[in-house]
Amino acid sequence: MRNSFLAALLTGTVLALGHAAPAHSVELNLIRFFGDCANEYGNVTELDKAVGECGIIQVLTNKFNAENDLGATVNTQTVDWGTYYDQLSATYSTGSIPDIAVMHRSVLPNFTTRNLVEPLAEGFAEVGVDTKDFAPAALEAVTVGETVYGLPFDLHALLFHINMDLMEQAGLVQNGQPVLPSSPEELLQHAKQMKERTGKNYFAMESGASEFMPVRLFNTWVWQQGQDVIAADGSAANLDSDAGRAAAELLATLYSEGHINSRHDYAAAEQAFLAGDVAILINGTWVVDSYSTQAEGGEAGLKNYRVANLPNLFSQDAVWSDSHLWVMPVDQSRSDEEQKAALAFLAFLNEHNYDWARTGHLAVRTSVLESEQFNALPQRSNYAETSQIARALPAIPGQRAIQDIMVSELSSIWLAGKSVDDVLPSMQRRVEQTLRRSQR
Repeated sequence: MRNSFLAALLTGTVLALGHAAPAHSVELNLIRFFGDCANEYGNVTELDKAVGECGIIQVLTNKFNAENDLGATVNTQTVDWGTYYDQLSATYSTGSIPDIAVMHRSVLPNFTTRNLVEPLAEGFAEVGVDTKDFAPAALEAVTVGETVYGLPFDLHALLFHINMDLMEQAGLVQNGQPVLPSSPEELLQHAKQMKERTGKNYFAMESGASEFMPVRLFNTWVWQQGQDVIAADGSAANLDSDAGRAAAELLATLYSEGHINSRHDYAAAEQAFLAGDVAILINGTWVVDSYSTQAEGGEAGLKNYRVANLPNLFSQDAVWSDSHLWVMPVDQSRSDEEQKAALAFLAFLNEHNYDWARTGHLAVRTSVLESEQFNALPQRSNYAETSQIARALPAIPGQRAIQDIMVSELSSIWLAGKSVDDVLPSMQRRVEQTLRRSQR
C-alpha cells in the first residue's frame, strides 16, 4: 500500500510539473544526408544558434530528444550524399531498417512502387499534422495516386548566387539591381564583359563527371523552351531535340570560352565564389542562409551577396526543383511505441518548418509561407517566385538512373571534348532504355 501510495504521489508530482512520465524509453533510428556536424552542434538545442542544413536538422533532433514526453530518443546515422540511397536500400536486406529516413521527391517512386515506405495520412491525423496546410506542390511531392507517403519538408531549386561587387565592376548593375541576361546571346555577352573588365569568370558550377548541377541547368533551359525533358507519363525523353540542342550548345560554349572552370567540383566552385573570385555561382536554395551569414561576417571574400531566380533565357519562366521529405520505411518489427514516437517526431519537424526554411529552402506549409516571419528572412523577396516557376521530372521510377546517364553524357562535352552531335543521340537512347525498363 505504501509503495502504491508513493508511486501515485511521484506520478502526481511529475504531472503537476507538466511532464508525463514515460513508461520506458523508445529508441528511434533516423538516416539522413545533410552532412555530419555533431562536433559543432551535438549538444545544442537553441535553434537560433543553428546555421545551414546540417546545423538546423541536428539541433531540431537534439531539441526533440530533450523535450518530448514519450521518452523517445532519435539516434542519427549520417550518410554521404553520393551513397545515401544505396545504403538506405541495403537496410531492407540487412534488417537494420531505420524508423525515419530523408528522401527526395525524385526518388520516392522507386520506394512506393515496391511498397517500401508506409502510408502516413492516418498517422498524420493522429498526431495533428494537417495535410490541408501543405502547399499544393508540397502535397503533390509526397502523394502517389491518392496516398500520402511522406512529410514534405521543403521545395528547393536552383538560384543565381551573385557577387554584387564583381557585377558592379563589370558594369552589370543598374539602380542597385543586378543586370541579368534575357537570352543565350546576352548571357554570353555578359560573361565576356565580366572577363574583360574584371579578369574573373562569370559562372562557377560543379562540373565533374559525377556532378549534377549541369544537368539541372540543362533541364531548366529545356523547360524554358516550353518542352518536356521527360514526357509526363514517362514514356519518352526529349533530349535529342531542338530544345535539347540549344541547351547543350549553350553549356558547351560557356565551357569552351572559359566562362566556367571545368575542373571545379562542388566544393571548389563554392570556395571560388566565397573567395570573391567568380561573379555568379549556380547552386541551390539550400545555401542562402550559410552564404548570407558568411558575407555578413566579413571574413569571406564575398562581401555584397545577392540571390536571384534563374533568368528566363528562352520563352518561359522555369527552373529545376526537387523536394526533401521524410518517410517511414516499412518494418514489420517496429513496435506500436516506436511507430507512435516516429509519428511524433514527424509532427515535431512539421511544426518547425519555418526553422528548416531558414536554410534558404522554401517552406511547404501555406501558413508558414504567408507568415511575416518567413517573408522577413534574408533574400526571400529576391526569389519569391521560385515556387511558381519550379519544375520537376515526372513522378516515375528511375529518375536517379536517368540523371546519372545525363551527367555522364553531358560532362563528356567539356571533360572529353565530345561534340553535342555525338552526345545528344547517345543520351536520348540510353535514357529511353532506362524509361522502358522502369515501366516493365
